[in-house]
Amino acid sequence: MNRRVLLSCLLSLAAVLAPAPVLAQTAAPAPVRVAIETTAGTILVETDPRAPITAANFLRYVDGRRFDGTDFYRGMDLGEGYGLVQGGTANARSRVLAPIAHEPTSATGLSHTDGALSMARRDPGTATGDFFIVVGDLPSLDAGGSAPDDPGFAVFGHVVQGMDVVRRILAAPKSPTAGEGVMRGQMLEPHIRIVSMRRVAAAATASE
Repeated sequence: MNRRVLLSCLLSLAAVLAPAPVLAQTAAPAPVRVAIETTAGTILVETDPRAPITAANFLRYVDGRRFDGTDFYRGMDLGEGYGLVQGGTANARSRVLAPIAHEPTSATGLSHTDGALSMARRDPGTATGDFFIVVGDLPSLDAGGSAPDDPGFAVFGHVVQGMDVVRRILAAPKSPTAGEGVMRGQMLEPHIRIVSMRRVAAAATASE
């Protein structure tokens, strides 16, 4: 796969309208599990404390119920079991919070491995309420992954259960005409609704 094309595909995601990146105000000192209830099934994810700013930002959206009623709207299928699904606020003014500082994988030690949960953005420091889940290992999305000065994307967690649901979303029908530029043909039709996102107590998932 062409790493530069892949990175360009992600960089074209939703422009952020808020002016300047800020630090998330809610601390995320420990892993937190979140159940993503969708019309295609449930995905259980866990935040990673090695990316405290990004994880805390995600939890602010979860706790504020800003993801409820949004969608997984994009499935970038690279073939051979690789790709990603993308969802979230789609830059809706009524849902987005101020953008956050970028936490590169070179600083956190995380990577875009199968099931990684990462922030979508345009330029570094513009991430708000859109995220993606990786299918297959895509290290080209890490800092330095496609060029030495490439800032990459900010991984902040991973899927604990439900990769079958993620793959089902990736394989869902797509519009051949929707989407602009490199995203043309990647937009899900219909979108997969995110019904709700809620924190899940560790005890509730201990039997996995």
